[in-house]
Amino acid sequence: MSMSDPISDMLTRIRNAQNVKKEIVLIPFSKIKIAIVKIFESEGYIKKFVSINFINKKIIKIYLKYFNNKPVIEILKRISKPGLRVYKKKKLIPKILNGLGVVIVSTTIGIITGKKAKFYGLGGEIICYIA
Repeated sequence: MSMSDPISDMLTRIRNAQNVKKEIVLIPFSKIKIAIVKIFESEGYIKKFVSINFINKKIIKIYLKYFNNKPVIEILKRISKPGLRVYKKKKLIPKILNGLGVVIVSTTIGIITGKKAKFYGLGGEIICYIA
C-alpha cells in the first residue's frame, strides 16, 4: 500500500514516539526526510540520526531528545500537504514563537530553515513548523 504523504507520516511517528517516551523511532528512508531530519539535528531538536540498511530496505533511525523528562519538541506541525500546497514569498515566511521555533522550507537550493531562506532571499513551499 502506498502512502499519500510520507512527510506527514514521519512527523506523526516522531510525535507518537515522544508521547510514549521512546528513545528511538524508525522511519522509512527518503532523501527529503533525511534533509528534514538534518535540520532537526542541527537545530538541537533530536540527539542524532543514522541511515541503516535493514533487510533490503533503508530506514532512518532517529534518537529523540528529552529535557527534564519532557520532549524537546513541543510543536511539530505539517503545513503544506499534497491536497493543499502552501507557498510563501521571502517576506511572508512566518516566525514561530517569535523566532524560537523553526520553519522548514523547500526552496530551489534545497530544504532549508526559514531564516536561511530569508537570508538568501528565497521563498518556497512551507513544509512544517517545529518548536
